[in-house]
Amino acid sequence: MFKFVVKRLFAMIPIILAVTFVVFTIMYFTPGDPTNVILGNEWSETASAQLKAELGLDQSFIMQFFHYVKNLVQGNFGMSYITRAPVGDQLLARFPNTLIVVAGAMVFCVGVGVPIGIYSGVKPYSLFSNVTMVAGLLGVSLPIFWLGLLLILLFSVQLGWLPSSGLDSFASLILPSLALGSNYMANVMRTTRSSMLEVIRQDYIRTAKAKGVNERNVVLKHALQNAMMPTITVIGMNIGALLGGVVLTETVFSIPGTGRLLVESINKRDTPTVLGCLVIMAVCVAISNLVVDIIYAYIDPRIKAQYGGGKG
Repeated sequence: MFKFVVKRLFAMIPIILAVTFVVFTIMYFTPGDPTNVILGNEWSETASAQLKAELGLDQSFIMQFFHYVKNLVQGNFGMSYITRAPVGDQLLARFPNTLIVVAGAMVFCVGVGVPIGIYSGVKPYSLFSNVTMVAGLLGVSLPIFWLGLLLILLFSVQLGWLPSSGLDSFASLILPSLALGSNYMANVMRTTRSSMLEVIRQDYIRTAKAKGVNERNVVLKHALQNAMMPTITVIGMNIGALLGGVVLTETVFSIPGTGRLLVESINKRDTPTVLGCLVIMAVCVAISNLVVDIIYAYIDPRIKAQYGGGKG
């Protein structure tokens, strides 16, 4: 298992470099001059040339990318073109807010989606199962920003129950978590239901029922462990999707997080900040995939035996 984890950690390096290269290339060839944004009304050809030399923007594409990667390896995300402050400091200030929103959405996804999916799989033809399937289709279809605006109109403007912006209290976390998590909760619910339906029809489940094991133990002790494998995969993939969706969520609810910082930096052509935000997100996605693989090993004895034999 230790060798497997080490291999996966080393495999993250080319992934992060590839993400960095793609984003750096897009930002480099995007039309526009960052010095126009930085200098504003004080822009002139002389001032622009001087600022480009100061920021290293007068160098070739390869040299700029090489210097950025060199600094990144040392933990230096560079200086923001706009605020002239270290990008790392901005990420440290904002990334915890993003983690809070993503964690809240993930708790909603798993805490609601998995139990509903299990019950719907056990009782596939009940009214509850049919209603939740329709709700799942609606959840998958609703765009995050549109659902967020509807939640603000209902719970903030009309009812006045919850705040519509910021992240100052637990109450302010509820609406962003619902808006961000609803779409992915539907995926977790549908996957869990489909997997439970497949497992519940297996021979060993019928054998357990024939031996007199009550239905609750059949579901929790025999069916659930095997049925959770596809669900864990979806949950792991949802972490990456949630990090993407948090960009819209933080913008709609005015949350000072990494997603909102990313949008502001793209609009201002602040390349170091854009790269810093996306590199952090790429690292989080890679780590979440690693955690999912480790969980696989503990749920499925065959995978654990494979890792133990040094074949992972």
